[in-house]
Amino acid sequence: MGSIELAIYFQFFFGLVAAVNPIGIMPVFVSLSTHMTPEEKNKTAATANFAVAVILIVSLLFGQVLLNLFSISLDSFRVAGGMLLLSIAFSMMSGKLGEDKQNKQERNEFISREQIGVVPLAMPLMAGPGAISSTIVYGARYPTMIDIFGIIATIIVFCFCSWLLFRSAPIIVRVLGQTGINVVTRIMGLILASLGVEFIATGLGSLFPGLM
Repeated sequence: MGSIELAIYFQFFFGLVAAVNPIGIMPVFVSLSTHMTPEEKNKTAATANFAVAVILIVSLLFGQVLLNLFSISLDSFRVAGGMLLLSIAFSMMSGKLGEDKQNKQERNEFISREQIGVVPLAMPLMAGPGAISSTIVYGARYPTMIDIFGIIATIIVFCFCSWLLFRSAPIIVRVLGQTGINVVTRIMGLILASLGVEFIATGLGSLFPGLM
């Protein structure tokens, strides 16, 4: 493997770091998992990062084909993702996100906890339009078999590093305490709402240029 290939993989890795921003998503993970046990938090973190790896690898291999097949643009994905972020943000700002899950029956609550790892953590927060589009672009730019395997390996390494980062979330909980977590939850809800509006505005701006 030459230095050029390594440079490509490092560039893609740091592009994922910028697009996914796992450090910035950590407070969201802490907020969404405050009602979970440590074992459930670890399982949710593993589920989220495994789902991110699957989503990005599928996007690399079949992303452009699937989007063309269903006539779905990344801008449409931005709008849908923004609407989802807004719904999550409103629950976080009202402080009812964890309470709703705790008031459900045990089986339904377990299912909801499993889904948190996939939605909203894995998608659209981590494997969002930026990460997916970046993966599709790199796959189209470097289509050889060796490059594809290298990009897949880079995705796996990135998700493993992100999982290690998420494993430190309990430390944040102990430092902040429940009051601090409640404050973080509402602040992150406001930030998520702003991010959702930004997703929707960007998507609509590209879908309907006359609006801008």
